[in-house]
Amino acid sequence: MLFSELGLIEPLLKAVAQEGYKIPTPIQEQAIPVVLAGKDLLGCAQTGTGKTASFVLPLLQRMHAQKEAPVAKGHSIKTLVLTPTRELATQIHESIGTYGKFLHLKSVVIFGGVPQSRQVQELRRGCDFVVATPGRLMDLLNQGVLSLNGIEYFVLDEADRMLDMGFVDEVKRIIARLPKKRQTLFFSATMPPAILSLVQILLTNPVEISVTPEAKTTELVEQSLYYVQKSEKRSLLHHLLKEGGRKSVLVFTRTKHGADRVARDLNRSGFQATALHGDKTQQTRERSLQGFKDGKLQILVATDIAARGIDIDELGLVVNFDLPNIPETYIHRIGRTGRAGSTGKAISFCDYEEKIYLKDIQKLIGQTVPVVSDHPFHVKLMEPMSVAVAPTSSGRSAGGGRRYGRKFSQR
Repeated sequence: MLFSELGLIEPLLKAVAQEGYKIPTPIQEQAIPVVLAGKDLLGCAQTGTGKTASFVLPLLQRMHAQKEAPVAKGHSIKTLVLTPTRELATQIHESIGTYGKFLHLKSVVIFGGVPQSRQVQELRRGCDFVVATPGRLMDLLNQGVLSLNGIEYFVLDEADRMLDMGFVDEVKRIIARLPKKRQTLFFSATMPPAILSLVQILLTNPVEISVTPEAKTTELVEQSLYYVQKSEKRSLLHHLLKEGGRKSVLVFTRTKHGADRVARDLNRSGFQATALHGDKTQQTRERSLQGFKDGKLQILVATDIAARGIDIDELGLVVNFDLPNIPETYIHRIGRTGRAGSTGKAISFCDYEEKIYLKDIQKLIGQTVPVVSDHPFHVKLMEPMSVAVAPTSSGRSAGGGRRYGRKFSQR
């Protein structure tokens, strides 16, 4: 199927074509007609699937149609997109500008960590879309800077990450201020109980879409595992980076302190690296991310929360310097590469204490990550763990293609 077959108007098709896209991703193919039809949507999708365009494109079209129709005077916000991080909010805001370049619609992005004065000025000048993080949005609502009374379209993106970051109570307070009559689009990669309760509050007879199940994402990524003593991880990272050339590398650590330490060590060793985490100022975060995107910085060392919303087309390698203690996070991390149908590479370090995390990860993805022992820092922690994966009737492993309902029972 082509984008031209999805019922999108010519200005949107022209913008999509200028970005070099002809064929929609699976979630775009399924979600765009649903949103255009005005139905609520419950989407099981993670980053790297083309999720953002799956709601931005049809909402631009619906908003454009309303603008063209005779309306009463006034310029109220019609669409609210709520997302957990500043980086993801900025990415969505930029996507609205990119795909809506031939339409007369305005988006404003609001998030914390920067003075609110400029955001307030933009809101008062009027806009059609607001893309926001929960904290700053609640601040502005409580100050009376904006009202949600005119919202007709509400998008809650990465709902499971909202839970991880402790935003659920704020999200519920925001929902309470929305009109009851609205179209709601809800996206989450997993569905723990607290998120299920939000689904019941928010959605009315939603169309359920599940694409690129979590375990299947790994099929596009060449994975490898390196057993190493914790004290030797930085030396191993140097070794691999020297062998791998100057391609862009995203390194994940579990903590902010760990990200700073690894970045400092890399810079002392002659690499061009920067750390990205929540304690950095917004200006520093934006400068670091832009430098990485532009190729001025080779290595970005990030925590999981800070990395949400990072969208790099030519990301050569993801390194799990620390294995995540939540197995689904492994999928999110390696999904930074191998995006939208392209292939990628992910390397994971594992010390003795992380073996339990590795076991949970391999159980989730339904496969054993290949161990690389041909390196100077290899340590035989124990016999490599294998994961028993029962074949399905199609011959594919059971973990390789979870169905919608089963997937949403994770956690």
